[in-house]
Amino acid sequence: MIDAEVLRLRKLRNVALRARALAKILDSDSAQERSIFARSAVTCWTIARVASGRLKAHPYPSYQRGPSPLRELADNAVASLVALNARRQNRCSDIYAQELQIVAREVDDVRALTWSPDLSDALGRMQIHMRRLAHELNLGALGEAGASMLPAETSSALDEIAADSSWPYLAI
Repeated sequence: MIDAEVLRLRKLRNVALRARALAKILDSDSAQERSIFARSAVTCWTIARVASGRLKAHPYPSYQRGPSPLRELADNAVASLVALNARRQNRCSDIYAQELQIVAREVDDVRALTWSPDLSDALGRMQIHMRRLAHELNLGALGEAGASMLPAETSSALDEIAADSSWPYLAI
């Protein structure tokens, strides 16, 4: 593992933990036990664990360092402010969908640039989960916006994402 890969994994872990903090706060007022926010928090936690596990396997102790408690505090504070603003505007799904897109981009970047097949495989599985969650969040955001019917082009794009996420093998 090289320094650039360590930096990418740390960035991925930080972005995933930030998205998890936002999901936990947005899920706090949800009445559903398995809400979209709870499931995405689990997915983000899994991504962070994959990145942390890969970093802890590195032989250099300086590369094994985890996120600091100060980062967790800062992530929770920022997530609280974003969640407050999202609830006030009635755009929770839309705001979280944007945050999940940031995580998805980081997962894509790390997966594309890694040489490790096991890391690529684990992140590929997470990409499938992220696509499903993004699909559900987009539908929720459309519901929040008051759209009663999907336009034809949006519906076909969402059907294509759903078809991709049901494929059991990773595309090369």
